[in-house]
Amino acid sequence: MYHTTHMVPTAEQRALITEQLGRAPRGLEAIVAVDGEDTPLVLQVAPLVDDKPFPTFYWLSSPLLIKALSRLEAKGVIKSLEAELKDDDVLMTAYQASHQDYVARRWAAMSEKDRQRIDQLGFTAVFEKRGIGGIENWQQVRCLHTQYAHHLASGGQNAIGQWVDTHFGIVDLLP
Repeated sequence: MYHTTHMVPTAEQRALITEQLGRAPRGLEAIVAVDGEDTPLVLQVAPLVDDKPFPTFYWLSSPLLIKALSRLEAKGVIKSLEAELKDDDVLMTAYQASHQDYVARRWAAMSEKDRQRIDQLGFTAVFEKRGIGGIENWQQVRCLHTQYAHHLASGGQNAIGQWVDTHFGIVDLLP
């Protein structure tokens, strides 16, 4: 069980997130999804970190989910998923819509100052063309972790996250 939220992390939450990740997160702006015990699952990261585009707008912080998704990746799930995307027009259309949603959410979360700085640095096209996890080719899947982070942050609206839940029940692992 999980729910979406949007909260600036407290010092205690930052310490927990640092423990989850094994290091302090760079560019952390908010916690956007928590489990049934209010433990952070997904973080929202600044669009620019040290004046460079940070490709991962939604960052999965849950060690439980990271481990489960890593196991799937190690089993070759991404290759079979990409094959299914090629054969399933409905899934591919939904996947493209997930990237569009991600791009729109990232732009909507930016301050006017962020947008101006992105434009000054010449990165506007990067933020318009790069989808989930910074991927440019929206017909490939780079990483289940970034897909699943978007899935949770969007309230279950990511096509790949839905596919993972349907085939592997990842969401059922959450308290």
